[in-house]
Amino acid sequence: MRPSQILTSAAILFAALSVPAESQTPAAVPQFTYADLVDLALAAPVVAHVEVRDAVRLRAERAVGVEPGKTRFYVEADVLSLIRGARGLPARISYLVDLPNDWRGRPPKLRKETQFILLATPVAGRPAELQLIGPDAQLPYSPELADRMRQVLRQAAQPDAPPKITGIGRAFHVPGTLPGESETQIFLETADGRPVSLTVLRRPGQAPRWAVALSEIVDNAARPPEPDTLLWYALACSLPQTLPPDSIAGTETSQAAAIRADYQVVLKGLGACVRNRGV
Repeated sequence: MRPSQILTSAAILFAALSVPAESQTPAAVPQFTYADLVDLALAAPVVAHVEVRDAVRLRAERAVGVEPGKTRFYVEADVLSLIRGARGLPARISYLVDLPNDWRGRPPKLRKETQFILLATPVAGRPAELQLIGPDAQLPYSPELADRMRQVLRQAAQPDAPPKITGIGRAFHVPGTLPGESETQIFLETADGRPVSLTVLRRPGQAPRWAVALSEIVDNAARPPEPDTLLWYALACSLPQTLPPDSIAGTETSQAAAIRADYQVVLKGLGACVRNRGV
């Protein structure tokens, strides 16, 4: 939705654009994964816990750009708490949201006092209006969800938060003195230039071990990231499934094959970055 689509006059909406609301409740949202929530949280300048005061279903001719099978609502809501928002929010805000119809094609109803978590951006020059960052950025409120959002945003604001991974740099492989012994180091490219590297160690009779380092010095105590953490997200949701050719350009064939194999060890250890949002 474009900011220009936000309607500033609730009176006009109620008088000319509204139609009787249906009795159905909003369709269920998919079960979001950790990656889904981080995608939303990091992209939203405003994250707010709100309670619906009023909702008006817009007529089709005034709801431009709505996908088939959805209905657009103009919503006024009270802000119960601000989870993220550098400039704050007024006590009452408004926004547009497109919601899926039920299996019979009937629009849902946004009931008064229903609570949501909104992930949005402010509308320029209109401090009481928000624009959702996506079609699924109105989430049913729960204390657990609010806590997860706060935790993600708190971690992201820390000085030592992991950087955004933008690519893979050079990779090197060094065979050991014993058969089956080796070390592979893969350097990653980041948005802010901070060093990040992956190390895979192989020892005879042992499973390969890998770790991630967030400094130029590889600590022997480094470990793989814990699942559902920002470091896990930065790696699992950014690394490609295969090494780019430039990373191993000029490397001997046998060493290049070893690097590729060790890279797959890392990907397997991370697991899949599962997303259910579908947008």
